[in-house]
Amino acid sequence: MTQDKKSLPSHCTRVGLVLQGGGALGAYQAGVYATLAEGGYEPDWIAGVSIGAINGALIAGNPPERRAERLRQFWELVTDGVSVRPLLDGDIARGVFNEWSALASIASGVRGFFLPRVPSAWLHPWGTEGALSFYDTAPLRETLLQLVDFDLLNDGHPRLSVGAANIRKGNSVYFDTRERRIGPEHIMASAALPPGFPPIQIDGEHYWDGGVVSNTPLQYLLDVERDANMLVFQVDLFSARGALPHNLLAVYERHKDILYSSRTRLNTDVARSEQDLRRAIERLLQKLPAEFQNDADVRVIRQQSPPCTSMSVVHLIYREKNYETQTKDYEFSRVSMEEHWQAGVNDTRRTLRHEREWLVPPDALAGVRVFDITRDFD
Repeated sequence: MTQDKKSLPSHCTRVGLVLQGGGALGAYQAGVYATLAEGGYEPDWIAGVSIGAINGALIAGNPPERRAERLRQFWELVTDGVSVRPLLDGDIARGVFNEWSALASIASGVRGFFLPRVPSAWLHPWGTEGALSFYDTAPLRETLLQLVDFDLLNDGHPRLSVGAANIRKGNSVYFDTRERRIGPEHIMASAALPPGFPPIQIDGEHYWDGGVVSNTPLQYLLDVERDANMLVFQVDLFSARGALPHNLLAVYERHKDILYSSRTRLNTDVARSEQDLRRAIERLLQKLPAEFQNDADVRVIRQQSPPCTSMSVVHLIYREKNYETQTKDYEFSRVSMEEHWQAGVNDTRRTLRHEREWLVPPDALAGVRVFDITRDFD
């Protein structure tokens, strides 16, 4: 159930939702969104990569009262293949169950998402589409068409931006409803992680998963949104912080966490420095004598220095369980999905209890603020 959109102070005039890639862990984002919506925090702008793009499309492509329902339909569909529960309790038994579930996803695919290629990619002629990936993502297209209203998605609210990687150029690209019409192919391109999934062709170019270049779309918001104050909820599925691995399996997991985790502090520090520079430029321009105010060089500086705005970033990060390994992002069991979803609900409820922290107006010099409730307030 959603509530009316929350009335926010002037430094939070727009709400952003940033969704990282992370495969099966994406159910955490669904739990976060459902709880934010209950609290009245409906997004004005969603930016997603990979599974974040899929979740973002399910949100933007449905009316507010049906968004959580559509997310639930998707996540129950893709976890229907392993709907049983582990027979024994404890971390060891659960770890064995998760590894078996991940193996089932590799061997049989995931309903409504992807299927193994038959024959195998190794047996397809070089240069053909079948030779470029182990799985066929045609089921994902059908699922998106079933669960997403693309006319509604493209009506402009909420704005949706999904990140992909241009294979030929090696650059990050964002498909943005403010600039073009987005269809299922754009969402699939954002989620086309090689070599599992095939590249997606759009207008003569081929694209892979946006996480190949950058798994977190926060930088896109920082670069593009400079004319409005924003409150951004950033939902990450891999934690940059972690312990030293104790075996090879833990090495694989820690490597994946570091590879796909966000660089929130780095990105926001850079944005804060840019804001400081803009404020210094504003103060300097105000000190100029009247005869210099219309100077051509001054006009150029004003055009290149947009008004200083405020961005408050509320950071929610999934923390893995003791029994999860490097297979956690392709372990599509129903029991794990429910746990991930509930973790998103719990973390968001705890975070919303501290909303006064980010609703307090920022200091005049604070252009970008970051709140990690789990780390900063516990």
